[in-house]
Amino acid sequence: MTKRQRRRRRKAVAKNAALPDAAAKTAKDDDRSADRAEPRGTRKPRRRRPRVRAAKPGAVASDGAEGAAAPAAPARAEANSNQPSAGKSAPTLAPVRAARPAPAAHRPPAYAALDLGTNNCRLLIAIPTRPGQFRVIDAFSRIVRLGEGLSRTGSLSRGAMDRAIAALGICAQKLAARDVGNMRLIATEACRSAANGAEFIEQVTRQTGLELEIVTRETEARLAVSGCGSLIDRSAKGAVLFDIGGGSSEIALLDLRGGYTRRLASRIVAWTSLPVGVVTLAERHGGRDITPELFERMVVETVEMIHRFPERDRLGSIVGGDQFHLLGTSGTVTTLAGVHLNLERYDRRQVDGLWLTDREADELVARIAGWSFDERVANPCIGSDRADLVLAGCAILQAIRRVWPAPTLRVADRGLREGLLTEMMVADGVWRRNEPMRKTRG
Repeated sequence: MTKRQRRRRRKAVAKNAALPDAAAKTAKDDDRSADRAEPRGTRKPRRRRPRVRAAKPGAVASDGAEGAAAPAAPARAEANSNQPSAGKSAPTLAPVRAARPAPAAHRPPAYAALDLGTNNCRLLIAIPTRPGQFRVIDAFSRIVRLGEGLSRTGSLSRGAMDRAIAALGICAQKLAARDVGNMRLIATEACRSAANGAEFIEQVTRQTGLELEIVTRETEARLAVSGCGSLIDRSAKGAVLFDIGGGSSEIALLDLRGGYTRRLASRIVAWTSLPVGVVTLAERHGGRDITPELFERMVVETVEMIHRFPERDRLGSIVGGDQFHLLGTSGTVTTLAGVHLNLERYDRRQVDGLWLTDREADELVARIAGWSFDERVANPCIGSDRADLVLAGCAILQAIRRVWPAPTLRVADRGLREGLLTEMMVADGVWRRNEPMRKTRG
């Protein structure tokens, strides 16, 4: 081997020995180039210790049940941890121990009251609150004119029964949607006096599942007092409460000389039920075109009915004095109140409890009696549903005011349904202190 050949061989061996170091250097340079390729300002993600917020006092984790409270904060943090934010590594949360569910607050059962009258079908569903009070959670009212034609035929017509059953079907749906603990469903004058009233009640049960109870006139008068008693002036020595219905009008005389009491039904010294209401009186005399002479005839006819009530003078000299007043609960008096307030739309909050002086009541009746049928229809507080009935109601009101004159008349937008609710809640003891409520089904 020549010197030249030996020199080439040594160079080749030295070159092969240096290849691993060069490869390592090349890989390192590539990594640095990659680091420089990242945009400036980008930082490596920092591992943060997950924070779990403390739950707010009283918060309960939702279990999916209806009416459950909103989920507590830990549940929200755990849900959010499943979605890492852009540019940050997703922290791995330690499992959050579910808090033991707090005992559910005692929820009072709901109460329901339904009143099927000669003209209206009304429903109230409420829960008791402070002593003597309740909060309405659902309501329904519809004019069905169940007693239409009853005074002429003595029976409920097929069309009237169909309208009532349709409204009762809606009531049945509302009752089924609520946790009702106790209910009372009543029917009044139309079903009392109709030859087919009992048959109609059976039909209602078959088609809607509702079991209605036909109540007596005395019960109806007592319920009106129970429902409106809180509007009696506490300084009064006596009052006459009246409920002008579609087929009858209930009147109760209250002697309050012994002092005010929550249970005003115990202060009823006399009561009566007149066999006349807005529907029956309007059918007898007409409701569209009422002349002043016809209106007076309607008033006199009702006064004669009241004079057949032998105990009408039980309040004696209290009547007409400053410590005596009338309390009316019916569509008639609430309509008068709405007209008096010039309401563009009927508002119960402004009407219920309103006081009218004797002069104001006279002026309102005279104003409405002077309107044509179309003018009554145009009034938003009367409308087409009551335009042919309102003057019959005014005639009955005037008859009551003639027999029991009073300096003031108080308006109540409440009545039998409120009385039913009050009596059921009192019977169940829901307002007694430290006494658990009984949950029963009526």
